[in-house]
Amino acid sequence: MARANELKSGDELAGVAATSDMERIAAKRVLADLTLNDIRENPAAPYDKDEVTRLIEADLDKEIFAKVKDWTVAQLREHVLSANTTGEDLLTLGQGLTSECIAAVAKLMTNMDLALGAAKIRVITHANTTLGLRGRFSVRLQPNHTTDNPDGILASTMEGLSWGMGDALIGVNPVTDTWEATSAILNRLYDFTRAFGVPTQICCLAHITTQMEALRRGTPMDVMFQSLAGSEISCNAFGINNAMLAEGTAMIAEKGTAPGPNLMYFETGQGSELSSGGHHGADQVTMEARCYGLARHYKPFMVNTVVGFIGPEYLYNGRQVARAGLEDHFMGKFHGLPMGCDVCYTNHMDADQNDNENLAIILGAAGCNFFMGLPMGDDIMLNYQSTSFHDNASVRELLGLRPTPEFEQWMERMGLMKAGRLTSSAGNMGLFL
Repeated sequence: MARANELKSGDELAGVAATSDMERIAAKRVLADLTLNDIRENPAAPYDKDEVTRLIEADLDKEIFAKVKDWTVAQLREHVLSANTTGEDLLTLGQGLTSECIAAVAKLMTNMDLALGAAKIRVITHANTTLGLRGRFSVRLQPNHTTDNPDGILASTMEGLSWGMGDALIGVNPVTDTWEATSAILNRLYDFTRAFGVPTQICCLAHITTQMEALRRGTPMDVMFQSLAGSEISCNAFGINNAMLAEGTAMIAEKGTAPGPNLMYFETGQGSELSSGGHHGADQVTMEARCYGLARHYKPFMVNTVVGFIGPEYLYNGRQVARAGLEDHFMGKFHGLPMGCDVCYTNHMDADQNDNENLAIILGAAGCNFFMGLPMGDDIMLNYQSTSFHDNASVRELLGLRPTPEFEQWMERMGLMKAGRLTSSAGNMGLFL
């Protein structure tokens, strides 16, 4: 499994990467002939020692798996790419595959294969509004601020909304992980979005326990967030476990301010298991797939990989980031997840704006549900580069995509969009002042 993976600096760091192209090709050949039952019976983390493995196994549709257990990984790839296989077919089949099976087939696919397979699949969810419809491309507006200043957060929010960003979510990464800071951010966003009738969701990306405390104290909250990992060890390093995720899911359903039924937001990223010593000797693609097996149990509103955030130790350059983004998007969709991507890189990585834009265009064509939207693409708090308001507007224009229906109607009422195109008022945050 590891040696069949495309070259990743993280796999080299872990000592599991193929040592040559010849070895990589040989590993792919062996992997292609393994059956799905072979893969299922050899999870990356042992069943008796890992609650993520046990959850993935418990959620598996055994009847669907029984129909395909003797397929080889190569046969699964041919099925995914067949012109006769629909997205609905893949969504059904995915419920009968373990995360390792989905990771295995991704390793045999080219970048175009990954885009084509993902493009077939649409995963539609609802919190306040509807995410994932075909022909729609959404954005999580990310108005982070270096001191959590509510006025600064609101200024970036207004600018982003004026460019058509934020139809997926307005989500702030807080500097201070306290319920008081979380509550202050969410109260300000709640009052603003309700006053202007903005059809979206609000979220503060503090630790899930911090958000639960804010929710207990009456803070308005549409969607609850948590970062995930693909093993019990690494989830524990994040300060979470399955029971805690279940508790948060139940609490937001009971006390949240959105009707749902999908009210959780998860982020992942290749390499986090190695950095926390929980990769069990497996490669980062396989461990990332297991994040999606964990996520689908909680029927989330949105999920995204933060693909280039960890740095060059795990994805060395723009080429590796692009490959990881396409792998993650495909694997998430095949799991049945409403998959987006933070198309991003860090400044000490061998990548640049052109690399980022190349990946954004391919993922847009592949039907990615959403990207991030930041002022000038520069996160001044987390210190990394992502997609700007202008980048996302360009993706929509280039590929003929639109915001969510509810949000597009609101933009038309505000004079920001007409017939699916931005008007001359776009970028005028004075509309909110």
